Order: sequence, then structure tokens, then C-alpha cells
Amino acid sequence: MKLASLKEGGRDGTLVVVSRDLTRAVKATGIAATLQAALDDWHTLAPRLNALSEALDEGTAQGIFDLDVAALAAPLPRAYEFVDGSAYLPHVERVRKARGAEVPESFYTDPLMYQATSAGFLGPRDPVVVRSEEYGIDLEAEVLVVTDDVPMGVTPAEAAGHIQLVGIVNDVSLRGLIPGELAKGFGFLQSKPRSALSPVFVTPDELGDAWQGEKLHLPMRTWINGQWFGEAECGVDMQFDFAQLIAHAAKTRPLTAGTLVGSGTIANQDTAKGASCLAEQRTVEALRDGKASTPFLAFGDTVRIEVTDQNGASIFGAIEQRIAQG
Repeated sequence: MKLASLKEGGRDGTLVVVSRDLTRAVKATGIAATLQAALDDWHTLAPRLNALSEALDEGTAQGIFDLDVAALAAPLPRAYEFVDGSAYLPHVERVRKARGAEVPESFYTDPLMYQATSAGFLGPRDPVVVRSEEYGIDLEAEVLVVTDDVPMGVTPAEAAGHIQLVGIVNDVSLRGLIPGELAKGFGFLQSKPRSALSPVFVTPDELGDAWQGEKLHLPMRTWINGQWFGEAECGVDMQFDFAQLIAHAAKTRPLTAGTLVGSGTIANQDTAKGASCLAEQRTVEALRDGKASTPFLAFGDTVRIEVTDQNGASIFGAIEQRIAQG
């Protein structure tokens, strides 16, 4: 099934079930008012939501309406936790090289992860508002999963059973602020504003054969100002799968239902696939040409991020955003 949230009903939105072709929806308020409420009691409510999804696709559900993506908030407008990994080593290696940093050997055996901003997420059509272009505005196209309650100390095999939803995210980064913050040795803060989530989250079974080994095996397609930017393969060069990322995050603490776990920027060793963030593209250019030629995002620029199935149909809907001055 596919789930989304309308921009109504309060800060956490109103939960809706969305048709597989992303054209129609029905409110799920008789089951759960919000997606967080559904996740809090997932094993009881998911079968009822799935039955509503089937009725929607059959056209027999009550209250069906045409879906307007502009009316959608993020599926989880706010979440208790967002822990973001960096599971694609080509990305880690390139962006670290860009700022003159080495990749520690431990990164090849132990996931890299940080506690990201989760108090509010942008909807799929909301603008990215930044105060200054000098901050180095960048997109980061990623896959994420949403968990139910995860016990502390789970193994990767156990963690796989806690993946309930899959989506995509534009994890906005301010590259000009990152080096100074990381030099303090205490992680990201100002350099990581709010991220944008895909119009819908889907259950793994919606992905069919594209979900294997706790990874998404489809290309992540990105465009900047309508021009193709990349289509990196999500299932290639991912050093740590989502089960491993969840187990890493839960090593010393449980994870609350509704926790988002990000993959990090999708990146392949094959640079012909393009990139999923500007920092990486600029590093490729610097290594190839001696200098970076692609600028960071400017006010008025647009970004589109989408994953489609083998038939070209959008799975999560597209994130389409404009960069705006705040």
C-alpha cells in the first residue's frame, strides 16, 4: 500500500491511502488519524489500512478523491528520529576528497551515521528556503525506510523485520557550512536544514523484485532546472543495507516507531550514471578537469527527484522543489 498525509488536521497532517497509480486517495481517519498513529500500533492497523488500499484500487472505497500532490505534506510531517547513514562509499570517498579529508578504514566495516533534523520535514512541493546562496545549497537524493518499534541490540537479521515503509528524501545540505562545523568535531547542525520527503511512503511489498537484500534495486533519477543530472543505481555500491543501518542505530538504544533511517546520497563508482548531489559532481569535475565547473544551487533553481519502476511508473511520486530566499 501507499500512504501520504494531507496538509490539514494539525502539525501531523491527515493520513490518506493512495492508489498505486498515485491518482486517487481516501482518508484513513476511521483507522488512524495520522501516519504516526498508524505506526504506533502498526501490526494491528496495517491490515486495516491494506484492506482500505485494496478497496481504493478496486474503486469500492467510500470517499475517494483525486489526489493533488501540492496538497500533501510530508508523509511524516515530523518524526521522533531521523538517523541518516552514508552507505554509498563512492559518495563518502569523493566528498571527503573534496574537502581534503581521508576516509578512515573503519568506514568500510562500520556504518557512518548521524542524528539528522526530524522536528519538521518539507512536503514534496514545498520550497527549500535558505538565507544565502553563499551557504552552498545542495540536494542529496536518498532512499529511506521507516521502522516500527526496534529493540535495542537487534541483529541485522532481526532489524529487517522492522522495516515497514520505504520512501525517498531530498536531504538538503549547505556545503559552505559543513567544513567549519565538522572541524569542531561535533557533527552537523547549521549545515543541515529541513529535508523534503516523497509524496508517498510505500510498504516493501509494493516494490516487488526491486526490494531485495534490504535494498532498493532501481535508479534514483534527478534533474536540476529540467536538465538530467543523474540516475545512480540504488542497489549498486551500497556498502551497508538498511537492516545493517538499523542495527547500527539501535546498538545502544531502542528506536521508536516512526524512526526514519536514510541511506545517504546514492552514488556509484560508474560516474557515467551521473550524481545525486552537487558536491560529488563537483569533485568528479575537479579530479577530471582540475577544477569544478558545476555551481551549487541558486535562488530560483528547481530540483526534481524520482524513482520509477521498470515500466516507467512513478513509485513514490516526485519531489519537485524550488530554491527560495528566506
